[in-house]
Amino acid sequence: MSSEVQIRVGDVAIGGGAPVVVQSMTLTPTRDVPATTAQIAALASAGCEVVRVAVPKTEDAEALKKIVYLSPLPVIADIHFNASLALKSIEAGVAAVRINPGNIGGSDKVAMVVKAAKAKGIPMRVGANSGSLPKHLVPLAQEDTAAALVEEALEQVRLLESMDFRDFKISVKSSSVPTMIRAYRMLSEKVEYPLHLGVTEAGPPATGSIKSSIGVGSLLMDGIGDTIRISLTADPVKEVEVAWEILKALGLRERGPVMIACPSCGRDNVGVENLAVAVEQRLREYTEPFEVAVMGCAVNGPGE
Repeated sequence: MSSEVQIRVGDVAIGGGAPVVVQSMTLTPTRDVPATTAQIAALASAGCEVVRVAVPKTEDAEALKKIVYLSPLPVIADIHFNASLALKSIEAGVAAVRINPGNIGGSDKVAMVVKAAKAKGIPMRVGANSGSLPKHLVPLAQEDTAAALVEEALEQVRLLESMDFRDFKISVKSSSVPTMIRAYRMLSEKVEYPLHLGVTEAGPPATGSIKSSIGVGSLLMDGIGDTIRISLTADPVKEVEVAWEILKALGLRERGPVMIACPSCGRDNVGVENLAVAVEQRLREYTEPFEVAVMGCAVNGPGE
């Protein structure tokens, strides 16, 4: 079920029994070094442990050397379509690269990236996304999208293994929560590599947090998953906050206080809703793990 293989992204261990790692992705243009490093610093303060940055242009790759130097977190370069950007990113000193072997330009381009990653001793992330499955898997996807996701991921695994490269983690993401859960459960039975969990394109904080909590939480309860990214249409700091709440709720990690608050009802005689909001805001200042209870009456408080 849980991965047996462990990789290291910078000084952060992923898989092989290591604690579940929280990661996020900057939303600034990577070539804007001051903005990107400021966002990475904010993410680190919120509890992010690994950060990914988009590298769609040469200017972004050229900015990575300085970003890597300034970043308090291991930096992963997120690459699509252009193997040369992956090579430039590796040369700049990133801690890992995320590529999609299906859109990077063929197995020869994958081999170039693998060779460079091997030389630098850094891992990769590969995997499938339900929104970009290759044409030859479309018929299977029409029957079972989860099975198609797993098959694409396994094709990538076989390709990397044929190049004698095993330093990678895998994702099989979907915007459909049931599909994502089924895909990861199927994949976990077939591979021993670390798994990167996430519901892709989950949406704004309210709905996206619910989808991610169900999808990611269900898998973590099964013992599946080694690192998580909560994909929200929001400030990435919010992604990290939600990720930690999921881990804390499942008893997998501790960071900061846990607030217990009774539900609003007609017995409330202290204005529990406003009180809970105020307490929650004040608790954000603490990173130590402890519990705080906000009760509105004797039933959920001293009475029980």
